[in-house]
Amino acid sequence: MTDALELDALWEDFHRVVNMTSAELAAWLRMRDADEETEPLPENAGTPTGQHVLSILQKRRTDLTEDDIRVMRKVVDTVTAQTDPEGEPVAEGTPEDTRRRHRLMTLGHDPLKA
Repeated sequence: MTDALELDALWEDFHRVVNMTSAELAAWLRMRDADEETEPLPENAGTPTGQHVLSILQKRRTDLTEDDIRVMRKVVDTVTAQTDPEGEPVAEGTPEDTRRRHRLMTLGHDPLKA
């Protein structure tokens, strides 16, 4: 179980690294999964982690489950490891930059947002 101070810090870190709104993330997950032939139902679009992040964004801190806390830690660790230490937006220029940005956006972090 996570204590209150640790949960407060995690909540702040999560909302710092997840810089997309729930509407932006939902739209991104739907767009990312859409193709010419088929598109999943909106509630099924995106990766399981992306869907979980979206669910967390729609919750109050008091409603978090242990599974939510695990995903929040994973997202904070992943985004922190894959972004510039100064938190500067990364300019897109190479295919790898684009792939990296799209991976991070699936977690709710758009590196091009200030």
